[in-house]
Amino acid sequence: MFADRVKIFCRAGRGGDGSSSMRREMFVPKGGPDGGDGGRGGSVWLVADGSLNEFSHLMHRPHLRAAHGAHGRGRDCFGASAEDLEVLVPVGTIVRDDQGHQLADLVEVGQRFEAAKGGRGGLGNLNFVSATNQAPTECTPGEPGEERELDLELQLIADCGLVGLPNAGKSTFLAQATSADPRIADYPFTTLSPHLGVAALEGDRQLVLADIPGLIEGAAEGAGLGHDFLRHVARTRVLIHVVDLDPPGADAAEAHRTILGELKAFDAELATRPRILFLNKADLIPEDLRTDMVEELRSALGAEMETTVVLGSSATGEGVRDVLNACWPLLERQPDRGWSVKPE
Repeated sequence: MFADRVKIFCRAGRGGDGSSSMRREMFVPKGGPDGGDGGRGGSVWLVADGSLNEFSHLMHRPHLRAAHGAHGRGRDCFGASAEDLEVLVPVGTIVRDDQGHQLADLVEVGQRFEAAKGGRGGLGNLNFVSATNQAPTECTPGEPGEERELDLELQLIADCGLVGLPNAGKSTFLAQATSADPRIADYPFTTLSPHLGVAALEGDRQLVLADIPGLIEGAAEGAGLGHDFLRHVARTRVLIHVVDLDPPGADAAEAHRTILGELKAFDAELATRPRILFLNKADLIPEDLRTDMVEELRSALGAEMETTVVLGSSATGEGVRDVLNACWPLLERQPDRGWSVKPE
């Protein structure tokens, strides 16, 4: 099961109590107060890690508790502060409180968010010495740590998103373009979770591709695999729409309109992203018919037509490299949206 959402309960550590102590040593009469402060309680931190791509490690460990600070002691001994609890989460994690307000968006490796702050340590009686009270016994307890219920949502970060109807050949395309090993079979909804892969281009350039599970009409309202996976398209800067030309006579224009309509219904801005149309299984179409097919598609789509159309085959690899090379200039023209892809 692909876990891209999880609810967690964070409890930071309580601060240690301050000490009320008087110095008691031979030959030191009226030694005065020497109670130390309590240590700080541990905080709970969420840290973005590039090796994770889901929340399965948190599904059975939703309660995250940091340690308490140590109590202060006599002889001016301060209590030790507790170690913070660092919880690794995937890059692309959005953190929301129980009211749905976004608190953080962890889009870079190593980025941190303090999910629950540790309590401050209490004050020892040494802090309460004054001109009128040279031997105070007052001290304060440590403060409780912060408690929070948080919702974590993953939105994958990729340069290009592979979209299309079920069984269009997206997973095969990803396998041809990258070293990823998605599940591939000849039936709809083979891909039940998003997959990432890194494609190498000339000049040490890299593209991160995301294979999004197949979409059907009504996906924006939850049909099929629903909008749970549509949101993973949100961080992609270029869309590669894979259209299946098999069986012969398949309506490529209608398939394109279906996907474009679902993107618009989910987020109108997605439909404005640069798109490349990859006509898959073109190896099954006679070469003398290919040009006419593309022209008919352009005529049917009109203003909706992408500037780049590539005929090819995910199975044989034909056209896959052409698609990747066409993506790069489109990416370079895209504005910085506040997140980026940094393949390791």
